[in-house]
Formats: sequence, C-alpha cells, structure tokens
Amino acid sequence: MKQLLDSVWQRRGVSWIWDDEALSIVAKPSEVYSLRELLRAAKDWPDDLPSNGGNTLVVAGLDACLDLLTPVDADGWLTNELKSAILSFQDEYSGEAALVFWLPTGHRRFHTDMATDAVRWRCSAPHGDQQIEFGRLLWGEAREYPQEIILSQDGKPVGLFHLRIT
Repeated sequence: MKQLLDSVWQRRGVSWIWDDEALSIVAKPSEVYSLRELLRAAKDWPDDLPSNGGNTLVVAGLDACLDLLTPVDADGWLTNELKSAILSFQDEYSGEAALVFWLPTGHRRFHTDMATDAVRWRCSAPHGDQQIEFGRLLWGEAREYPQEIILSQDGKPVGLFHLRIT
C-alpha cells in the first residue's frame, strides 16, 4: 500500500480518516454531515460543499451504521446504498471535490492485508469475530488500492485515500 504525504485527499477523491488532526484540517464540527444527511443529499447535491472552501464534504456515522448491521446486511448496504452515493458524489462534482468519512475508531477497525492490499472492516460485538470486505465492496477488483494518508514524518497513518471509485 502506497503512502500519500500531500494534501490531495483534502480536495478530491474519497477518504476514510480517524485522526482528530486530519479532521480539523478539513472541517469544523458544525460542517460535518451525518450519514443520513449524505444519503439525502445524494438525491440533490448542494452547489457548495460545507467544508474546506467549498471543496469537501465530511460525513460522520458510517462506523455506527456498520455496527448496527449484521455483516451480511452491511455487505449489501455498502455495495448498494453507500457505493451509489459515493459514485453520485463523484459524478456531481466531476471528481473535483473530496468526500471524507470520519471514523474515529478506524485505526482499530480497518485491517489491511499487506500481501494482497485487501482492506477489511472489523465488526463489533456480537459479530466481533467477523470482518467486512470493505475494499472489495467499495472499489472492487479494480486493483487500485487506497493510499495511506500520512500527515507527519513519523509515518503514522491517519486514514485511507482513494482518488476515484469506479
């Protein structure tokens, strides 16, 4: 998995971040959409996005949604509902805006298989022994894996970035 040290994730593509500093770079708390607001907005996207000079939409609540679903239901919802909203966002803004998902526990929940670059989401109780094939469901077999977002020289990842999901 490649590392991304520049700020392209703040202006375009889709990111999943879990670091407080990364969140504060792109949005104020009052600018963050709920997952429900994202799904509503997907029916009629706003002309101006609320964050980062009108270039970014930050969404919270994906982790809670996944926690409430069984792994099988989460697979279907990610594939049908969330991926559809992401694709709609990319089309609406012609790839010139950033969609950022705030996942405060993402550093503990995302698991990357370094041999295959597969990205999985570790489920919570009562399904804590299972994982959701997050990467396969959202970016499929495109072989365009996400990059780790690195903010400082210490090399600690603060999120994952994908320029365009197809």
